[in-house]
Amino acid sequence: MATNTLQDLSSLPVTEKMSERKASLTNQPCVGKMNGKSEDRPLPSSLVVNPSLVETEKPEAEKATVEVEYIESENLNNVDDADSVLKSVIAGLDSKDWVSVCDALNNVRRLSIFHKEAMLHLLEKVIPLVVKSLKNPRSAVCKTACMTSADIFSAYNDHITDLLDSLLTQLLLKSSQDKRFVCEAADKALTSMTTYVSPILLLPKLQPCLKNRNPRIRAKASLCFSRSVPRLGVEGIKEYGIDKLVQAAASQLSDQLPESREAARTVLLELQTVYEKAHPLIKPETASSPEEEHTPEEEPITWEIFCRSKLSALSAQAVLRVTNVVAVTAREGLVTTGSSSSSQL
Repeated sequence: MATNTLQDLSSLPVTEKMSERKASLTNQPCVGKMNGKSEDRPLPSSLVVNPSLVETEKPEAEKATVEVEYIESENLNNVDDADSVLKSVIAGLDSKDWVSVCDALNNVRRLSIFHKEAMLHLLEKVIPLVVKSLKNPRSAVCKTACMTSADIFSAYNDHITDLLDSLLTQLLLKSSQDKRFVCEAADKALTSMTTYVSPILLLPKLQPCLKNRNPRIRAKASLCFSRSVPRLGVEGIKEYGIDKLVQAAASQLSDQLPESREAARTVLLELQTVYEKAHPLIKPETASSPEEEHTPEEEPITWEIFCRSKLSALSAQAVLRVTNVVAVTAREGLVTTGSSSSSQL
């Protein structure tokens, strides 16, 4: 019977033989080896793929690369249709596509520069989304968000004071611990903030940051603090409270990082100058009559007395050491001279 079957197969055309072989293969289970053992396992249905739908990987040279252009504020162009951009900017900032987020951030910058009043009502929604972009793991998004923050500060000044807390924290963080080009952009945004936001409103926001656990954040906050205090002027310092400013600066003199200590010295020297202008030391004139000779003169409140009355003993000593360098050096010279002469005796 086997010979008859072979004869029948040999008489069939070649195409029919191939079709029968394919049919027999599809009806048999797939034989494979698992852990060195031969097992009969059917092909999973998930692995049956239509060849026409298979997507081949493109060569490396053909893959598209996205480059983000960082445009300086003075080189930004106006938007073509402000109304349509205003309607779509919130959705763009909240997009999951990072390129769309960068485009939306640049549109916020354009609107801030060319359509300031039109976007004012959107700030409450825009600022939290800018903060979200500052937290983005992509450096390109972070830098664009820093540039956006700088333009918002320059455009809206004190209008964003109520929305400043979360934005300030992220900018201080990014300026202290991120890639170099992101840090530089965050520094520029902080400089814009201290330039355009009123110091009387900004300083209460900065003071809690001077006590942050992160020493780098404290250092950046100290620099912002030292830039803001001189902008108050004499009357502004009196209004804010020179004692509060002295206490805040004194707390930074013993900080871990030299940037904080140097910023504190700058502030204290400025405050000393303002205090001495407001409280000049008046030397008593020569008495013209015997009665006036016995009139007690009120002792002027010097800078040293003021510091000792407002600070702890150690803090006051540190402040006076910084602000009275000449006097301290003179005293140290006298002590050295005295000790050397006594040793000679």
